[in-house]
Amino acid sequence: MISYPIVIEPLAPEDGGGFVALVPDLPGCMSDGETPEEAVVNVQDAIAQWIEVARDLGHAVPAPSRHLALAG
Repeated sequence: MISYPIVIEPLAPEDGGGFVALVPDLPGCMSDGETPEEAVVNVQDAIAQWIEVARDLGHAVPAPSRHLALAG
């Protein structure tokens, strides 16, 4: 499994609270969870689905960048 950098940010209470996990290397790839750890687990499925759809459509799948780190 390829490891992509993930950025974790808290969600505002008006957005439901919890945390969002963003994958900057894969535009639009994100998920959320009640805790930062849950958001990271959930975004793994989103990454797999993003890559599968990109390949099905014949799009290139970007390599993970090296300049970002897991933030939390």
